[in-house]
Amino acid sequence: MKAIYYILLAAVAVYIGACSSGESNFRAGYDFSGVDKIAVIDVVGDVGGEMARNQIGDFFVAELVKKGYAPVERAQVQALLKEQKFQASEATSQENAVRAGRILNVPTVLIVNIPNFAEEMSITAKMIDVEDGSILWIGNGSGTTGRTLSTIFGAAAGAGAGVAVSGEDDRVLGGVVGGVLGGVAGRALSPQKANKAQEIIKKICKNLPSRFAAD
Repeated sequence: MKAIYYILLAAVAVYIGACSSGESNFRAGYDFSGVDKIAVIDVVGDVGGEMARNQIGDFFVAELVKKGYAPVERAQVQALLKEQKFQASEATSQENAVRAGRILNVPTVLIVNIPNFAEEMSITAKMIDVEDGSILWIGNGSGTTGRTLSTIFGAAAGAGAGVAVSGEDDRVLGGVVGGVLGGVAGRALSPQKANKAQEIIKKICKNLPSRFAAD
């Protein structure tokens, strides 16, 4: 049991380190109250499938709405760009982002880039003026999903279960097998990744200028 105790202590240490951060900067003097519609053109990087990209995009949309902006629905963005034979992945450059914004008939667009989306997660976002291609706002953030934490807790729980079900002579073997199985079970982190991404995005968008002068 002492081994499990030390494993749990290690897990607590990992938990303390599983933090997140985010910051952003905007163009001083720019009148954000004049920005009505905005389109999140695409989420690029090491994210995974389209469902994951849509979820990340929706997290940004939620923050934009809080600040008074009117984001174009992602399905509409994709449909309009597809109609014009414009690949959303082309929008990573500011020049193409401007072109996409003109196709969508919006004054500003948002590009999201995720270089890392594993245990270590990093996210950047840029708001671009469609008229002149300049950056109005840029933010970045990072965090740890706690994958190691989940694995350690799973391993500890599995080890405890292995010891409990094994005979007295097989305590060590049962603990090792249970620990391995528990560790594997603890790696199912999709919900945890979503929560961490949302947490990072909230921090990135904290200083995003509001359209409401009173905010």
